[in-house]
Amino acid sequence: EVQLQASGGGLVQAGGSLRLSCKVSGFRFDDYVIGWFRQAPGKEREAVSGLSVADGRTYLTDSVKGRFSISNDNTRNTVYLQMNSLKPEDTAVYSCALRWGTAITPILVTDFYHWGQGTQVTVSS
Repeated sequence: EVQLQASGGGLVQAGGSLRLSCKVSGFRFDDYVIGWFRQAPGKEREAVSGLSVADGRTYLTDSVKGRFSISNDNTRNTVYLQMNSLKPEDTAVYSCALRWGTAITPILVTDFYHWGQGTQVTVSS
C-alpha cells in the first residue's frame, strides 16, 4: 500500500524558512512524481512544486521560483520542499501526493492518486 507522510510545517515569521518532508513507502518502483500542493482558506488547492524521482526533473510554480526548491533523498525515500523567504501569502495547508510516470508537467491535482496528510504552514507578517 502506497503511503505518504508529510511533515515539517509550523509557524514562522515573514522572511523565514521551513523544510517540508514527504516520506514515501509501500512500493519499490521509482517511476513516479511527487507533487507538493497547498490550499489556503477559501481558495482552491494549487500545485506548488513537483519532482520526477526517476530522472530528477523538477517543477516550481512561478510564485515560488527563487524562494522554494525541491529535492529528494533516495536512500530515505523522502522528497523535501525547502521554503525560504516565506511570505504571509504562502500560508496554507501543504500536502504531498504521488502519481505514476516520469513526465514532470503538468502538475494537476486530478492526476495524483495517493495523498499524504497535510501540514500547516503559517507565515506571520
